[in-house]
Amino acid sequence: MNQVNEAAIETDVVIVGAGPAGLFAVFELGLLDIKCHVIDILPRAGGQCSELYPEKPIYDIPGLPEITGQGLTDNLLKQIEPFHPTFHFNEMVETLTSLGTPEKPAFRLTTDAGKVFLAKVVIVAAGGGSFQPKKPPIPTIEQYEGKSVFYAVRRMEDFRDKDVVIVGGGDSALDWTLNLQPIAKSLTLVHRRDAFRAAPHSVSAMQELVAAGKISFKLGQITTVEGADGELSTALLKGNDGSELKLPCQRLMPFFGLTMKLGPVAEWGLQLNENLIPVDTEKFETSHPGIFAVGDINYYPGKLKLILSGFHEGALAAQKAHRYIYPEKKLLFQYTTSSTNLQKKLGVS
Repeated sequence: MNQVNEAAIETDVVIVGAGPAGLFAVFELGLLDIKCHVIDILPRAGGQCSELYPEKPIYDIPGLPEITGQGLTDNLLKQIEPFHPTFHFNEMVETLTSLGTPEKPAFRLTTDAGKVFLAKVVIVAAGGGSFQPKKPPIPTIEQYEGKSVFYAVRRMEDFRDKDVVIVGGGDSALDWTLNLQPIAKSLTLVHRRDAFRAAPHSVSAMQELVAAGKISFKLGQITTVEGADGELSTALLKGNDGSELKLPCQRLMPFFGLTMKLGPVAEWGLQLNENLIPVDTEKFETSHPGIFAVGDINYYPGKLKLILSGFHEGALAAQKAHRYIYPEKKLLFQYTTSSTNLQKKLGVS
């Protein structure tokens, strides 16, 4: 590859998206001795399964009459353990640049966290696009974003010895309340009601911290913020009873849920069909050689937006990816049930 950056991460494949389709693509690539890095804007693997219905049963996964979204994610993560993929969470791929040729693809990808990747193949498994945070209706909040207003935690050290205000009542809000409390100077959790959508054990742990005087919990919403040069100093809380209170606030984290947007994928020069990426049905390659799309983000005649479809698409994409990564090697198709070579890779022989 040209334009090699010494700080860049070099790998065979970059998979954009850690939902079920992306995770199973790791497995299919691993069977072919192909190494990959997986990038996802969310803080954990699982995509929609983990974020939207972690405890909701799924009934149409072959061989699994019933499994939750989180259960499926956990099984897929266990299945790919032998291949040691590297995950990069809380990151979004912003740019994708082609460095190679149609016969010998090569790509440079950059994320909003400043990482650079060099890969021979890219597999887009981004579901309906990237999850984007829903922003609170607070005037001037944009000028603080990235400096003192955050929608995800990339570095916990950014919150050490700070007055932290977290807004929300779901798993993300409660998880970060518990994780940041030990290092924050002060921490206030704000929610519009005294009921939560988070795991019961997290709610109990938060309430114990409140009872011990280690954090504050306020009913209401943040209406305005104050600060200078992108750094917050205070946040105004409007209580449910109409009262107003100025909170010390150097770091604000609003967790109001997520929306689906195609995001930077739209700027990658791929042909699009109503915000979906057209692919062929032989190898699920896009209009650009070396870039594949699997799962809900792709389009082809007869496409069904089912998890099982994404599994099938990832298997065929891996076969063609092998030709790009090992152009001199003949690919011998093998079954995991009978191949001692594959069983050795999986650690079962």
